[in-house]
Amino acid sequence: MKAGELVEMVIKHLVSRPDQVTVREVDGERMCVIEVKAAPEDLGKIIGKKGNNAQALRTILRTLSKKHDKKYTLEILD
Repeated sequence: MKAGELVEMVIKHLVSRPDQVTVREVDGERMCVIEVKAAPEDLGKIIGKKGNNAQALRTILRTLSKKHDKKYTLEILD
């Protein structure tokens, strides 16, 4: 499973409108940026209280970074 697919699966379970979630991987040689777009009313659910949900997703991506020897960055777009 790719990192973007994992992030998309988790986020779709957090939001009210999973059909409006799009995840795009911008892949480089040593780095991959995962861009997430969702309905405006769901952005708070993705970020979570005090950023807890976003931080948890970034922790998962950090773990994948070590496994795949590639840095993953999460960007939540509005």
